[in-house]
Amino acid sequence: MGRYTGPKEKLSRREGVNLFLKGARSFSPKAGIERKPFPPGQHGGKTRVRLSNYGKQLREKQKVKRIYGLREKQFHNVYTKADKLSKINDSDKGLEFLRLLELRLDNIVYLAGLAPSRSAARQYVTHKHVEVNGETVSIPSYTLKKGDEIKLKVAKLMPLETFVKVPRWIESSKNVAKVIDLPIRDDIDEGIKENLIIEFYSR
Repeated sequence: MGRYTGPKEKLSRREGVNLFLKGARSFSPKAGIERKPFPPGQHGGKTRVRLSNYGKQLREKQKVKRIYGLREKQFHNVYTKADKLSKINDSDKGLEFLRLLELRLDNIVYLAGLAPSRSAARQYVTHKHVEVNGETVSIPSYTLKKGDEIKLKVAKLMPLETFVKVPRWIESSKNVAKVIDLPIRDDIDEGIKENLIIEFYSR
């Protein structure tokens, strides 16, 4: 599976919002979106064009996909799984979709303060530095469940300072974290408009 290896701060500038892809730098005045608050490229300094409904859906999909560091096929698979779960559980498709993204192992390693960014968390997992319930797991997309406990085996990999508040559904202490509940919509970034992504894939 390919992955994006280009300049990460250009992604934030393209979406017009800080996607917090560079760890501590993203929270400082040095963040690309702060220094150059316009889209990248030759015509980036011009006024942003008005988007059609399709354009708004596409940009929201791209934004969320980049926040979680997924490629298109992976992202679409999450939508497909959320669609099935919503029918089985008779629940909201948008919530199921966001919940699957939030419960990814790499995302929880980041939210628990065990890694400085989601990309670093993904690297920790693939390099077998993370245990789930006492067993090493090297799959970043591994979906955690309520009651699962994760541990960063090499404590010195933890960031010296964290900038993200640990959500109420995760319990974190030193290099260990536990999923104590499933996230609800209020626990997830309110800036995400999941309805636009659902509309995009439902066309």
